[in-house]
Amino acid sequence: MKSLFAAASLSVIAISAPAFAQDAAAPTTGVYGNLGYANFGHSDLDLDSVQGRLGYRFNNYLGVEGELATGLGSDKTSIAPGVDSKTKLKHQEAIYGVGLLPLTPQWDLIGRVGYGNTKVRTKVGGLSDSDNEQSWNIGAGAQYHFDGKNGIRADYTRQEYQDSDGHADVWSIGYNRRF
Repeated sequence: MKSLFAAASLSVIAISAPAFAQDAAAPTTGVYGNLGYANFGHSDLDLDSVQGRLGYRFNNYLGVEGELATGLGSDKTSIAPGVDSKTKLKHQEAIYGVGLLPLTPQWDLIGRVGYGNTKVRTKVGGLSDSDNEQSWNIGAGAQYHFDGKNGIRADYTRQEYQDSDGHADVWSIGYNRRF
């Protein structure tokens, strides 16, 4: 009886295997979203944020995504004895062309190039000033999907500001959802 059950189980697996392989090789196209944490490192500043992305994957290798972020607090810097400044990320937005390299049905390597805007506000004493910086951005990362819909993504993006000699190093990690 056990051998009959084992034979039946093996035949079901053998018949189903091509269907699983075909599903795994199917293009993962469509809309996706990402919500997570990002850290903006700029000069002596260390700014934390909540970051969201909405994208569309055209085929296994190409996509486009928009990104929005808002600050989670401020970073305090001493500019003179007894005088501190507080800087906060007000918002950041960008649009990217995305290149993907599927390693397995679950794993993708990601490269992206885009253009963005970052606004920060600095307060010293009772004075406040805001600054907008336009940037060309380039980044790389990876994502892993636990099932066909839900996953995690981590990446690094370098923002090269146009109006100044500065740049920001942005590290992010977040939940990824395919729709």
